[in-house]
Formats: sequence, C-alpha cells, structure tokens
Amino acid sequence: MPLPSKTKIDRAGLALAKNKYRDEDEYFELEEIFDEYRKAHLQPLSETTLELQYLLTDYGAQYYIAQRLKRKPQIVRKLNRLSVRLTQLQDIGGCRIIVQKNEDVDRLHQYLIEKVSAQNIFVIDRSTDYREMGRDETGYRALHVILKRADVFLELQIRSRIQHYWAESIERTSVIYGYHLKESEGDTAVIGYFKNLSDVFYEIEVGREPSIDKRLRVDELRSSCEQIIAKSDRHKVFDSFVNEDIIKTLTEKESRNPAGLNNWILVFDWNAGAFISWDIVSRNPSDAVESYVEYERMFPVDQGYEVVLVGSSEVATVRQTHSHYFGIESYENILESLDTSIVGFSRKINIDVGARQILSTLNRRRFWGKKTIAIDTLRNHFCKGVLTFDSSLKSLLDRGLIQPSPLNGGVSLNIGKKAEIAQYV
Repeated sequence: MPLPSKTKIDRAGLALAKNKYRDEDEYFELEEIFDEYRKAHLQPLSETTLELQYLLTDYGAQYYIAQRLKRKPQIVRKLNRLSVRLTQLQDIGGCRIIVQKNEDVDRLHQYLIEKVSAQNIFVIDRSTDYREMGRDETGYRALHVILKRADVFLELQIRSRIQHYWAESIERTSVIYGYHLKESEGDTAVIGYFKNLSDVFYEIEVGREPSIDKRLRVDELRSSCEQIIAKSDRHKVFDSFVNEDIIKTLTEKESRNPAGLNNWILVFDWNAGAFISWDIVSRNPSDAVESYVEYERMFPVDQGYEVVLVGSSEVATVRQTHSHYFGIESYENILESLDTSIVGFSRKINIDVGARQILSTLNRRRFWGKKTIAIDTLRNHFCKGVLTFDSSLKSLLDRGLIQPSPLNGGVSLNIGKKAEIAQYV
C-alpha cells in the first residue's frame, strides 16, 4: 500500500506533537498514518543492516551491530524540540555499530565509503562527526552517517567503546533521574557533569592524560549531582536490579529462529528495573511494527515502561549495543567515579560477532573437551549463517578458547577456559 502524501504525513506529525487536529476521528486517522510512515522504515532498515554485515565480512576487526526503529515518544519529543516536520527526520530507522577505539571509527568509516560506493543498493548521503567537539551542551560523541535507500533515509551511528559507554551511562542516569538528559532536560549541573565526563573521556581516547583539574572537576560534579538526582520525584528505582541470566533464556529462544536477522520487542519496566517481556516477533516488517504499536499501547511510556523494537542477527549483541538495560545492579552510587568508569570501558571487544556465534553454538550443544564436532558440520549445519566462519574459528583457536582434536580433526570448547568462555556466552 503506497504511503500518503508528504503533506498528510507532516499533518500526522503535527497532530501527535502539537495536538493540531480537527476532531477525534481525524486524530485517529492521522495516528494511523504516523504508524504507517514509521513502519515503512523497517524493511529498508533490516535489509540495510544485513547488507552492512555482508559488506563487513572482510573488515578484519571486532565490531557489534544492531538496529532499532525510533520509539514514538522519542519522535514526538524531537518534533517538538527541533520544530521540524515529520518527513524531515532522517533517523526514524537507525543502525548502530560499536568498535573498539576512536581510530577504528575512522577506519570503519573509510572502509564503508569504499564498499558502499562499489554497490548500487544504497548510498552514503552525508556524514557528521561529533567526536572532537561533542554535540551540543551534553557532550555526546559519535560519527553519524546518513544512508539513503531509494527514497528512505536511515541513520548509522558509529561509536567507539568509550563513546558508547558514555552514551549508555547518560541513558541509564536519565531513567533514574526521570529527565531526558541527552535532550538537555534536567538540571544544568547534571548535564554539565556528563559534558565534563565526555571531555575527559575524549582526552583519554586521543592519548592525552586528563589534567588533575579536569579529573577533580568531574568527581566534584558527581558528588553534587548525585544529591540532585536522589531528590528527583520522577522514576525512583533505587532498589532495582536486572537479572543477567535473561541472555541465556533469549539465546535459547533465538536458537529456535536461527536464520538471518530477528526482530525483538523489549518491554522494560523502569519502575521495577526488570523486563516485562522480550519476544521475537515476525521478520515481516508490517507484522513486526503492528506488534510494536500494540505493545506501545499496552505498556505506555508515561507509566514508566519502555518498549523498543531492535533487530539483530545475534541476541547477545544487544547486551553490548543496549547495555543500559543490563548494567543496573545497584543504585548505591548513582553516578560512577571517574576511575570506575575507566575500568568499565577498558574491557575489550576482543572477539568478533562470528566468533561469539560459534562459541554460543558449541556451548548450547555442549561440545566441551572430548565431545567434538567436525569443522565442516559446524560450518555447514550449525553455523551456516556466520559469514566470517573461517577467520572467526581461527581467532578462537589462536586464543585457545576452542581446541582441535588430534584424533578426529574435530573441535570442542576448552574446559580449561570455561570461565573466560562464560563471559562471552
């Protein structure tokens, strides 16, 4: 079904964001148009995410990738904040790639420029780099690449591990505090804390030692901002925690839907600090978005729920790309000290997505020690969707996480590295 005209789509945006509509009947008609317009982004987004994974087959470094369709409340707030038309938004469909270091952002960007120019499925419309100066007063840092596929614009965010760590920290704090800090809501002191934290992180990332004054400033702000946040009367969830075992359950669920990219609907209750549900929904874009809209109606944002539609070919990736759902264990210290933050983002992404998939498969099927599996069987049957199978398997063998059998040429997980393997799966 063709979309309505741009004029009608923009009227839908005005109805939801500015309450501009004639009567109830028109509002419901325009809300349906709004949902249809958002829905139209999912198929090109999913196809582009899979195409990016294919283009990255020979990239040769570690990365995480996932996609998301922008939530309705986010779209409405952005329309109000920027006073733009709905059809002018270019990030309704978005994809995120996380790499290890800041220089890897440049490396991956250049790699994609070359790869994308060699195909005719989608193009890079423009790139905007927020890394050196930080975007606006919050200090947000990332490289944004706008992709165009037919008449649809999509946003690709490329972040280093540190840049992503900062973004997840401000997301997590926003929920505890009850204000959208990345959108410059809330006390200016709290926003200033994250701006200063971002500046210090950037110094570390480009190889400079932050001055003592900058370090002290961050920790001074942290102390005063914790008091501001603790006094907030919005969304107090200070005793909540997240059960990390959820990933094991989700991996089992994913194994029953093994091919390609799965669409997941996450429903998170920030009042309880727990998932209400996390379900695989249809790969069909129309059906997936219909489910998404229904979940949004059942779990309204004004009651403390967050409903997110994400797409990933490996659910464990979501643990990295949306880590603020998994990282809240205690609110004893609302904001981290600078030293704690440095420990947090220094953990390495030291195996690639394909390697994680191989480890997960072997672990799920209990190929440990003497119980081995032939490499061809692993490649052609259990891991046939792993594009980087040979290089990923080699990296696991080199690290000793997987061991070859001298008897039959098969492979299995190394029992001696069980604790290390558990961190990945």
